[in-house]
This record gives sequence, structure tokens and C-alpha cells, in this order.
Amino acid sequence: MNATTRAEVSQLSQDPSSEDLITNPNGGPDFLNIVKARLDRRSFLRGSGASAMIAAAGTWSLAGCGGGDDSPPSPQLTGVAANRPSALAFAAVAKSRDDRVTVPEGYTSRVIFRTGDPMAAGISAYSNIGTDDPATYSRRSGDNHDGIEYFPLNDAGTARDANGNNRGILGMNHEYVTQQFLHAGAPTNTDRGTDAVRPQNEVDREVAMHGVSIVEVMKQTAGAFAVNGTWGYVQTSAYNRRITGATRIEMSGPARGDAQLITKFSPTGTATRGTLNNCGTGYSLWGTLLTCEENWAGYLWRDTSDDVRRGGATSGDVVSARRYGMGVGPRKNFNNDRYGWGTLAATTAAGMAANQVQSVGDLNDRWNANLVAATADLDYRNVANTFGWVVEIDPYNVNATPKKRTALGRFAHEAAVTATPKVGEQIAVYMGDDSRGDYFYKFVSTATWTEADASSTNRMAIGDKFLDAGILYVARFNADGMGVWIPLTFSNPAIASATNFRFTSQADVCLNTRLAADAVGATRMDRPEWGAINPLNNEVYFTLTENNNSALSSGGQSGRRPDNIDAANPRFYADTREATNSTTAGTNTGNPFGHIVRLRDANPAATTFSWDVYLFGAQADADPARVNLSGLSSANDFARADGLWFSGSTGICWLQTDDSGAFLDQSNCMMLAALPGNVGDGAILPAQAASTTVVGSTPAGAQLAATRRGAAVTPSTLRRFLVGPRDQEITGVTETPDGRTMFVNVQHPGEDTPAASVAANLGDFTSYWPRAERAPDSAPRADGPRPGSATIVITKNDGGRVGT
Repeated sequence: MNATTRAEVSQLSQDPSSEDLITNPNGGPDFLNIVKARLDRRSFLRGSGASAMIAAAGTWSLAGCGGGDDSPPSPQLTGVAANRPSALAFAAVAKSRDDRVTVPEGYTSRVIFRTGDPMAAGISAYSNIGTDDPATYSRRSGDNHDGIEYFPLNDAGTARDANGNNRGILGMNHEYVTQQFLHAGAPTNTDRGTDAVRPQNEVDREVAMHGVSIVEVMKQTAGAFAVNGTWGYVQTSAYNRRITGATRIEMSGPARGDAQLITKFSPTGTATRGTLNNCGTGYSLWGTLLTCEENWAGYLWRDTSDDVRRGGATSGDVVSARRYGMGVGPRKNFNNDRYGWGTLAATTAAGMAANQVQSVGDLNDRWNANLVAATADLDYRNVANTFGWVVEIDPYNVNATPKKRTALGRFAHEAAVTATPKVGEQIAVYMGDDSRGDYFYKFVSTATWTEADASSTNRMAIGDKFLDAGILYVARFNADGMGVWIPLTFSNPAIASATNFRFTSQADVCLNTRLAADAVGATRMDRPEWGAINPLNNEVYFTLTENNNSALSSGGQSGRRPDNIDAANPRFYADTREATNSTTAGTNTGNPFGHIVRLRDANPAATTFSWDVYLFGAQADADPARVNLSGLSSANDFARADGLWFSGSTGICWLQTDDSGAFLDQSNCMMLAALPGNVGDGAILPAQAASTTVVGSTPAGAQLAATRRGAAVTPSTLRRFLVGPRDQEITGVTETPDGRTMFVNVQHPGEDTPAASVAANLGDFTSYWPRAERAPDSAPRADGPRPGSATIVITKNDGGRVGT
């Protein structure tokens, strides 16, 4: 997910809160030489080359993590194959720049849960003009809805029910805030590069609007947004709660209690406060929410002298901070404290000592990540180490304390997905690190699966069992269609002997996962984002949203350039766009439309995998030999797939886009339905030298590395299902177990509206959704309502399964 507005694109090289920042200029191989090797389809299908990859990776103790047999995994959920359509039958939705949500004929979408909606008794309806009491924001929906999961309830609402199709709980992320819409006037003292203090009440609102909402929804005939027995949310539900940027959360796993987690808030290093920039989600096999902390680094402040205080550029602290995008500089700029929360923090040891633990001052001080006191328990020098984790939340138990699962590694987490194992197998959690040039990961539990684990009511204890002990791996992709999972363990010689950063323990590896992955030579990817598991065959899909950062990566290795394309990231080309309301005319170069990689493990603990590129994003008329490799048409062309999810009922794959400037001259962000096959069902594509002429919409210069592409798509296997309003992204999708009710999030409509327009009540917003709509060329409205993020519910008018 992109936490940076399009108006700020020119400053991305300075913005650590954005995925567009490169912090891995010199990581693992780009496999240029491997790409040049001969590709043989028979060896790909038979899996040859795996032993060579293991040898290249070195030798380690892999007890409990063997490869297993090559038989296809059994389906994840019963009934999926029977419900999966042979072809998509709904009418494809046309591309659109209208300020509305468009779904196919025969479907209905309704808004059910918006930014600021009250989640407790006695909380007033949201004013939408920034005049609500800041103390109520921790009991309202957060802002910028993102990843979402549905947790079913029985019809009485008293217990978890796997077949709960009429009532359930939504667990959803709130990634960041659109400041100009939260306050009565323009947000105060947000000028970059100054230390003017932000007002406490504004900061309190913004902190509370981050995090997670747990909210009950149900079919109803009365209440919020209910129409004729359709769905609405339950404002007074006992399940409702917010986990915000200030909530107490436990640290769990190998790093719990480590000296690097000691802060003034938790001198024992066992707890922290708040979860931030929550993006993708996961649904655990035992019924908990896995929420992922993504671009957290830009919330914290380090001054220009902090590197020196920590021992200089080669010290472990500074190497780690830089690898995670934590620069130094004045407060409230793109390198630090993006919202200016740190302007309320004490800046000296004496100032911090004056604030009592858990006081208002302490809430502010934690944004100051400088080393200022004599010992770590007196300041927040280690606060960065308390962010960047997968956080587990029990949506059914309001009294269960959330836990940050450190065994799963620390990075810019984007989704955490798990295939259902057979009884007696370990479980595997697949994760992406959403930054250009970073990696795919897999965590394999030590514990093995039993039937009782799925139905336990002590869900956080089951989380302890499976998520606190195991082996974390990082992926290396080979050009022959095979890959290897490299263990990130302190016993791995490449990690134990690393010189750029000296690891001293497994906790070090968990806390500095990116540096460990660098050390073992993992494959750099084009912004790994959401993952999903195909329930028909347990194959793992990951979106690679884009990498057109060649201009910002001069001298580095991570930006996609013609000299570092590889089999898993094979395209380099340019794409031109026309001007829109929020983007100027320009050219994106590198891999601006992104692609989707899929891989197959023989079992959850396998240490080798096979892979191909399932789908390439492209404009329909782009060069078919180098760019539009999947054969997209006007019914299904798209840019920058981000959200990704498979229906457990129908087996349909749902793709959502987050486009910050590549395809917006043709369409707002969208959601598509797909019917994919399996790894190896397509073709080997030979390398293509740089073109010398314009081909369709593609300028000269496009080139392709040899790669492996899935079967070409058709409008019957991939088509556009939804187009959202203006200046937004479609992000997060889930459904009821029967597949007849779908929930989708729409994030930050109108975010490119200048704050001055909002403050002056000009009403000239780029979007008015969800409270009003307008066609793209209609005149501005002087009385237009402020836009906001929202959850919509989609149903088929005949009551059938969505997408069939």
C-alpha cells in the first residue's frame, strides 16, 4: 500500500514512510547471469536444478524442515472445486474515472462502515468536519481502511461459527490518515522542516485513527445503512474495539525481553504501545487476525547527531536504522516524524525524566527515537525495534491482549497468509516486504497441526504454539523455474560471519531480518505486497506492485533498470501517461505496471519450490512481446496489482490495484476477478532485446529477460469486476463462508485535495465519495462534503455467490 499521496511523488527519495524509498541498494543478486542461462521446459517441469540451488545456498542444519514428496497438496477447503466457475459470467465493468463505485449489472454495493463511524453506545454520529471530541476517536472507526478479514458468528452472536453467513466480525486495518479531512481547519503546524509544535488534540485524533477496528456486522432490517434486510454494522456490539497507535501490546517470540526492545515504557523489553501503518492482513487457521505493520519508520524522529551518539555510520544501530529507512534530520520532514507527532516529545533526558510512565507526556515521548539518556530504560532509543511486526489479535475476545510475533521477522510487512496443512504437518506463513528491492519470506512452525487447534477457544495460546517457535526463511529464485528457501538462523554461516552487521543471537536475526536476508543473498523483488493461497492447490501468489525507481536509484542495485532485470522481475520499459486531475503528464520507467509471481511448495516445510509469473499488468495496446505478456484486453488491463485474495467458497482470485500514477489517465483503481491455473501451465518466454521502435503504446527501449509465464488470460478467466471512486485505492476483500456476501475497502478517496481547499470550505474536492458522487468533468461543488474511506458490502441480486 502506498502511504504517500501522488502530490508527494517528487519527494519520494526522501520519504521513508513510502514503499518507494529504496533501503536495499546493495542486497542479494539480481540473477542477471542466471537469466542468461539456457532455459529448458522439461527441466522446469521435472524440477531439476533444485539440488544445485541447495548447494549454492550452502549447508545448514534443517532439522524438522525437510522437503517431502512432490504430490499436489489437497484442497484447502471442501466444496471449493465444486463451486468454482469454469468461466467468469458477469459482464466486465468498463474502465472509469467517475466518482462512484461501479459493479457489474446484477450486483449491488452499499456503504456500511465509514471513517469516524461510532463503535460504542453514546458516541455521536461523525460530524465529518473535524469538530468531534478527540476523546471519542478511540471508539470510532479509524481512517484509511485497508486489509480486512471476516470472522463468522452464529446467528445469536454468542460464539464463533464456521458457517456464520448472517452475522460476523470484521477485523480491518487503518493504514494511515488523510490529515486535511480530520480537523476543522487545515492541520496545524505541519510545514516540513520546522519544529513548530502540533496541537495535542490533533495528534490525539491522528494517533487514534491508526491501527485496527474490530467491529460486528450482520444482516438487519434496522440500524446503520440497513436497507431491506441487508448488512449493517452493530454500533453497540460487545465485540467492538479499537487497537490504536496507543494500545498496549505484548512482545512475543525470540526477541521478547531482548535488550534491544527495552524502552522507558517497558524496561523489561516485553511490551510496547501501539501498532502503526497496518496494511495487509492474514486469517490464522485458529481464527485470529494477523495484522501487518508496514511503513512505520517515518513516524519516528532522529536528529542529525543521533548517528554519532550511537557510534557512527558503521555501528550496528546505525546500519540497522538506515536499512529500515530511518534517516536523520529535523523533525517533521520526510526523513522523520511525517505527521509531526514528535514535536510534542521531550528532547532531553531531563525532559523525559519529568514525564511519568504512561502519562500523556510519555505518549508523546515515544516518537523521539534518539539516544538521549544514560540507559535504554530512560528513553526511546529502541522504539523503532517495537514496530515492523506481524501483530496477532483475537477478534472474539475483547480482553485478549494483542501480541507482536517476533519469530516472523521485522520488516515492512504486507500480508501474512497460511495454507491449511495436513494433520501432523507444520504450518507455513508466507509474507512480503513491501519495499523496492526487498524479499519474500516464509516462516515454518516447530509445532505440528492437529484438528483440535482449529476449534480451540484459547486462540492466543494456539498462536503462541505456532507463531513463537520455528524457522524463518527468505526466497531465492532461480531462472530454471526452481527456487530455494534459505534459513535465516544464527547458525547459518552466512549470517554468523556477516561483516556489514554483526549478528549475536537469533533475536538479532528477528530484529534485523532485512540485513540477515541481505547476508544470505536473497532475490530482490519489485515491491512484494499482498500474498494469497489458492485453496484448490495451496499454491502461493504474491503481487509485485511495481518498480519504476530507476531515476532514484542511481548508483544502487534495487531500482529496475535494463541491466538488472532477471527471470522473476523480467521487464524494463517505459509507459507514458496523460495529465489527470491529480497527476501531470509524464513517463514511468522500469516496471511501472507490476506483475504477480506464484510458487509451489510440496508441503509447508519444503525448502525448495517451483515458480512462474502468473500475470503481468499492462495496458491492452502495449508491446505484446515485451510488456503485455499475458494478453490483456480492454476488459481486463490493469496497473499495479496490490491487494490479493482467494475466495474460500468459489476459488476465484480477486486482484485489487493501488495506482499512484501509471494508469489513472484511463481509469480509477479497480478490482478484477481471475480463474488461475497452476504453476507451469504457461510458456517459457525467451529474452527480448531492447526495441528500437514504438510498439502500440510502448515507446522504444522495452526489453525482457527470459522468464516463465503462466497461461495467457482471456476475458473469461480475468475480467474487471469493480471500479472505485476518484483518488483512492481498492484494498482489502473478504466474504462470508458461503461466498454470497463480499466486503471490500475503499481507501483515501480525494486524498489529493489540497488542505487549503478543505480549510477554506471551498468544496472543490477531487472526490466526494462516499457521501456524494459526481461525474469526472462536472463542475466543482461549493457545498461538497468531505470524502472518506469506507467498507462496502457487495451482493448478487439473485442471491448467488459473488463472481459466479
